[in-house]
Amino acid sequence: MAARRIRVGIIFGGRSDEHDVSITSAHAILNNIDRNRFEPVPIGITRDGAWVTGGDPLRQLAATSRLPLPEVTGEGPAPGHDNPGTSLVEAEGSQELRDRSDTTWIQDLDVVFPVLHGPMGEDGTIQGMLELAGIPYVGSAVLGSAAAMDKVTAKRLCETANLPIVPWIHFRRRDWQRDREAVRSRIEQEIGYPCFVKPSNMGSSVGVYKVHGPEELADAVDGAGTYDRRLLVEKAVNGRELEVSVLGNDDPISSIVGEVVPGHEFYDYEAKYVDDSSELLIPAPISPEISDEVRRVAIEVFTLLDCAGLARVDCFLERDTGEVFINEINTIPGFTPISMYPKLWEASGIPYDELISRLIELAIERQSEQQL
Repeated sequence: MAARRIRVGIIFGGRSDEHDVSITSAHAILNNIDRNRFEPVPIGITRDGAWVTGGDPLRQLAATSRLPLPEVTGEGPAPGHDNPGTSLVEAEGSQELRDRSDTTWIQDLDVVFPVLHGPMGEDGTIQGMLELAGIPYVGSAVLGSAAAMDKVTAKRLCETANLPIVPWIHFRRRDWQRDREAVRSRIEQEIGYPCFVKPSNMGSSVGVYKVHGPEELADAVDGAGTYDRRLLVEKAVNGRELEVSVLGNDDPISSIVGEVVPGHEFYDYEAKYVDDSSELLIPAPISPEISDEVRRVAIEVFTLLDCAGLARVDCFLERDTGEVFINEINTIPGFTPISMYPKLWEASGIPYDELISRLIELAIERQSEQQL
């Protein structure tokens, strides 16, 4: 008698502005998961927070996506489950989305693979729910997820550990609203131009603005402030954008280093997901010494923030000095067909389908160790 397949709940969509990216990531996972070992169960979350666990969640959420989505291939979930998830066509109506709000699905899952990028998914919220339910899940736990997602917290911890980061400051949206000139003066004295203005909690470069001079600052801060109440400003270095993937729990390993050559002025949302003008260089054309340094700091920040399972660490290589700076760490990096995380592992000898299997195994391993 054949062994029962492991039921893997793949949660996607969500309430953040990275909703569409999440749907695309889920498609790629469903197209490549080993269906001989795993029974994938698509679980969607709409933009307004409704859970979609019946019918075809992929089809229904994809009908509202602003990103191009391919058709899902594979045999689909096992017979007997109302979750075919085999194609992407226009949903017949929105009533079913509103009606599917129960969470009884969680009792039947063996493990969960959350691909919820950004707030309400990558920041410890869904992880806390799964901890309460006692369900193993792919990726970092509550602490690592929250610390890595919040840029202000992550940078503070990096400073404490003497890890290299670019000059930065942070302030609250309310500080800006109360006294714009005081905040402006601080930015100009401590950071200068050009600089980047960012919301503390957001990913995929959503809400990120490059400010070239004082005339652009107000619009940038106002724009970033629509995404979070805490904001940060970073010095814009003349740097190359290097990325490395990390895999593991207590003994993480790092991939080879890749480089992003943005098609836009910087690697913004459009360059990442909409057009194909950016160039991904794998491996990055850098010296072995710089590669070793990037991989070293990636493992250090992964361990510092108590991450687990997976993360992509983004760094800058300053062109003039050769210094390496940590930009940020992403605990649920994109899994789209053009995403750097799986591409770096594929170039390092771990193909996409094997990578998915390893991540699920690491999730089960971590829960087993916690129960000792």
